[in-house]
Amino acid sequence: MAKLDILTYPDPRLHTVAKPVKEVDDRIRQLVKDMAETMYEAPGIGLAATQVNVHEQVVVIDVSETRDALQVFINPEIVWASDNRKVWEEGCLSVPEVYDRVERPDRVRVRALNEKGETFELDADDLLAVCIQHEMDHLLGKVFVEYLSPLKQNRIKSKLHKRERARM
Repeated sequence: MAKLDILTYPDPRLHTVAKPVKEVDDRIRQLVKDMAETMYEAPGIGLAATQVNVHEQVVVIDVSETRDALQVFINPEIVWASDNRKVWEEGCLSVPEVYDRVERPDRVRVRALNEKGETFELDADDLLAVCIQHEMDHLLGKVFVEYLSPLKQNRIKSKLHKRERARM
C-alpha cells in the first residue's frame, strides 16, 4: 500500500467539490486501503479523499481507542441531524497542529456505501458524529477553519505559511 500525500490548508485543491463514486470497484477499494494507511500513519481519526487530492466521495474513519475499527463511507449523505448542537475541539490532518472549537449537530444519521458497494445507514453521536460531519465538509470543499472568524483564519494561514517557509 502507498502512503498518500495530504494537502495542507490553504491549498486551493482542498476547496474542490468531490464527485460521487460511480462504481465501487478495485480502484476504489485500493484508494480506501491507501487512505486508511495514510490516516493511521499521520496519525488521524478521519480522512476524506479530497485531502489526498482525489476528488471523489470517499471517507475513512476510525475513532476507536485500539485503531482497529475502520469505517468506510462512499457517497455519504446526512439524512438526519439533531437539532441539539454541541461544541467540540477539532483538528485536521490538512491543518497540522491547529485545534479550535466548532459547533455542530450532536447526532446524525448517515447513508453511504461500504467498500463492497452495499448501502447502509448509521446513527452516530459524540466523536463519530463530529468526525463524519468534518470529513463530509471536505467532500464539499470546506475545511473546519472556515467555521472560525476571519481573524483566526488569517492567523492560521500565516502560521502555516511560516512553517512551510521554515522547511524550505
